[in-house]
Amino acid sequence: MVLHTLSAPPRTAAFDDCLATAGTDDTIVLLGDGVYAALPGGTALTRLLGHGARICVLATDAAALGVTELPPDITAIDMAGLVALTETCPRQLAWY
Repeated sequence: MVLHTLSAPPRTAAFDDCLATAGTDDTIVLLGDGVYAALPGGTALTRLLGHGARICVLATDAAALGVTELPPDITAIDMAGLVALTETCPRQLAWY
């Protein structure tokens, strides 16, 4: 189980590489510009939700970028939730 922190916006090589690398038992956390992938109606959201990995978004980053409506399949987490994920996942990959 790997924790992928994705701060790259959609339509970047890092976004594509993250989805290609992440397994269905992994967790992808959207933060920074990566939060834009959770925008409703976008192809990035369709790709994320169809991937099979658990998808989370850092709530403070989503609020700061105006991404206020999240689909039910994406879990909003706070900083304590992110720390908890780092404690349960033995490996982490950061995507910029």
